[in-house]
Amino acid sequence: MENKFQKPLADRMRPETLEGFLGQEEILGKGKLLRKAIESDELPSIIFWGPPGSGKTTLAYIVAKITKADFKRISAVESGLKEFRDIVKSAEINHRLGKKTILFIDEVHRWNKAQQDALLPHIEKGLIILIGATTENPSFEVNSALLSRCRVFVLKQLNESQISEIIKSALRDKKKGLGALNLKIDKKIIQAIAQMSNGDARAALNVLEYAAFSSQSKTITLETIKQAFQKPNLFYDKDGEEHYNIISALHKAMRGSDSDASLYWLARMLEAGEDPLYVARRIVRFASEDIGLANSKALEQAVAAYQACHYIGMPECNVILAQAIVYMARCKKSNELYTAYGKAAEDVKEYGNLPVPLHIRNAPTKLMKELGYGKNYKYSPDYNYKEKQDYFPDKLKNRKYLK
Repeated sequence: MENKFQKPLADRMRPETLEGFLGQEEILGKGKLLRKAIESDELPSIIFWGPPGSGKTTLAYIVAKITKADFKRISAVESGLKEFRDIVKSAEINHRLGKKTILFIDEVHRWNKAQQDALLPHIEKGLIILIGATTENPSFEVNSALLSRCRVFVLKQLNESQISEIIKSALRDKKKGLGALNLKIDKKIIQAIAQMSNGDARAALNVLEYAAFSSQSKTITLETIKQAFQKPNLFYDKDGEEHYNIISALHKAMRGSDSDASLYWLARMLEAGEDPLYVARRIVRFASEDIGLANSKALEQAVAAYQACHYIGMPECNVILAQAIVYMARCKKSNELYTAYGKAAEDVKEYGNLPVPLHIRNAPTKLMKELGYGKNYKYSPDYNYKEKQDYFPDKLKNRKYLK
């Protein structure tokens, strides 16, 4: 079949009203603050934070349809301060005419500090109402000054039922969707698309459209869908919050001795393209932090796994990492070393540079020996330990960090 549409299906199927918007009931349900603000055209500066395909851009377009303000849209990936200055000039004219300006910045986290700072005075004066969209945690990626001037609304990943409804709508719609093609698609195929899209409505519609126009018949098969997806649409930004969420989940699953959950989180990282050596380094740390003295072999296993991964790389090293994390998960746990070092570090911070006792100082010169360096030191191999020898600075005598 030939695709005669100019725009992708995901763009054509964007709802233009809040009634047609699926999901996000927690922030858009009847009586909710955001819904009231949109419907009354009294929107404050806001940031939409959520995973890909959750509806951030669609919500911005709905605002554009409803609002009487001058709606401007730029992408932080493609635009910079020059485009922004042009918008400011337009906003100044609007302001004199008593008209509001709403600026939608897609992927606002892509703007650097200077670019984000440029927004501040114009938001402060009410010249511009900002709608920012980001897949990254605003706490990390948006300047605190800008963040304090905006309300953050969190959009959740769409569930399979919601994705299925979006797919069905696209299949029914004869003007913007695929309804005119009279496609035959089983309910199980729709469920498969919804499941494989991982909550991303855009990905689901893009795959559906590709499958529809690449198929030689009007029947969409599971094999066609699998080919269209190539691999699961895994949301995993190696520099973003999800990266830290998943490595945290892996660490905590190993700490909790859950081998199966550990394998799952490992697979989530590796299948999404994580560097295996990064995972291996985290395992090396885990071996001492969470197992330590309970099993000294754990560190040997972790280092061996790192070296093996370095030798052969992905995908062959996946089973090596699997062996290592299952070993760590099944080991007896002890954080004695971790907590003991923490106590020692606290003493260092509190007491500073305490002098090394004279009897355990190095004495390579005659002057040092005359000053008492190394005097009365009991050489360990010849020392029967019946008489205690102090190794701590005087202020920390008899300190105990280990149990």
